[in-house]
Order: sequence, then structure tokens, then C-alpha cells
Amino acid sequence: MKNIVITGSTRGLGFSMATEFLRSGCNVTLSGRGETPAEATQSELSPFEGKYIYVSCNVQEKADLQKLWDASLAQWGEIDIWINNAGQNTPHLFSWETGETDTENIIKTNLIGMIYGSQIAATGMLKQGHGAIYSMEGLGSNNMIQVKTILYGTTKHALTYFMKGLAKELEGTNVIAGRLSPGMMLTDFITKTPDGEQSQVVADEKFRKTFNILADKPATVAKYFVPRILSNTKNDAQIAWLTNRKVAWRFMTAGFRKDRLI
Repeated sequence: MKNIVITGSTRGLGFSMATEFLRSGCNVTLSGRGETPAEATQSELSPFEGKYIYVSCNVQEKADLQKLWDASLAQWGEIDIWINNAGQNTPHLFSWETGETDTENIIKTNLIGMIYGSQIAATGMLKQGHGAIYSMEGLGSNNMIQVKTILYGTTKHALTYFMKGLAKELEGTNVIAGRLSPGMMLTDFITKTPDGEQSQVVADEKFRKTFNILADKPATVAKYFVPRILSNTKNDAQIAWLTNRKVAWRFMTAGFRKDRLI
């Protein structure tokens, strides 16, 4: 039984991973910006009463992330796995059209928040003598450039560099660092803007076609990730769901697929 902390875990892939870890017998700390999880979220978690806690956390604030670590440590005694999952998408705009608030939130959440979380987790895990830190890759991690998303891609490119560097810094310790690469998923992160409106990208016919070929539901990806995270002991591991082989196969068989996500 392992103790897990996941930032940004009240919906989407973060929540799907949290519930999958719970089904695997782990203790889980969920977190999000709200003071409490939504009623629907609490209802889904009801079978796991006593196996999870929720801690309100804005990853842009290092003090909040420290509180997340401290509360989890107090509840579970030690933390085996820390996952930086919280993310902020970009409006579907050219970089020079993106406002100051959106620009700052993307960088502070996806990059600075991930670094703060990793710093706090590494410090605590080195002190306790073991642990694993993972961060969520995304568009840009593989150097792909997609116009009107380059602010998001910039943060994910930097995330990959940081996590590879962190793994190198942790060599010779009992703490490891790795990356999770989920590919495309059907979540509000894609279909809605940061303000909750329908994203302009959904109206893009070329995007919809590619998305329906490559995307998956969060639960599908979580079922793949969780057992591999729990069993991994390798430093600098990348656990990837949508591999190049899968991409090629899906494009070859696209004409036969009946399921459409958007």
C-alpha cells in the first residue's frame, strides 16, 4: 500500500488517476483550488471513505504546496509518490494576442507550480529516505509546435527538461523522478477555455478529425498509468500512453473507427 499525492486531481486525468490508485488499495491526497470538492466528486469517492483526504491547493503558491505536503505527511506518515498534474491551458490565440493574465497563469501553473511541487517533494522524500516524483508532459514536450498553443507548449517543453535534470540531480539517492505522457484526452482542459466557455479549437475541423483519431478518455489512460507508476523503480522513466506505434496504427485504422469523442 502506497501513499499518493496528486495536484489538480478533482477532475480529468488527475481524478481518474486518484480513483484508480484508490482501487489499487493506495491512500490518496486529492487537491484543487476549491475549499472542498464538488458534490459529484465527493459522491464518486464515497466508496473509499478513510482512504483519501482533500487539501485545497493553488500550485502557483509555494506555501500552498508545502501545506499539501505537510497535511499529507500528517495523515499518511510518509509520501511514496507525488504527481504534479495541475495544469492551465492556453486560449486558442496567437501568442501576441494572449492577455497578460492568461500568460502569467499558464507559466505559473504549468511551470513554476510544477517546480515548486518538485522542490518540496524532493526535500521531503530525501529526508524520509525514499519516494518518486512525476510530472505530466503534454504538447510541446516532444518539440512539436502547434500555432495558437505555443505558450502551453513552451511550459511543457521546459517541464521535460526540468524533470530530466531533476532525475540527474537525484542519482545516487533513493528518490526518483519521471514523466507521464498521456497524449490527447477528452477533458474540459481541451474543450473549454480557462473561463469555462467552449474552446475555439473545438470548432476547428482539422483539430476535430485528428482529436477523434488520437484522443482517449481519462479513465483509459489512468488504468494504463497507475500500475506502471506503482511498479516503476527506474529513475528518469517516461511512462507514455500514446506511443509512436499507437499513433501510426490509429491513423491506419481511422476509417474503421466508429467512436467519436467530439
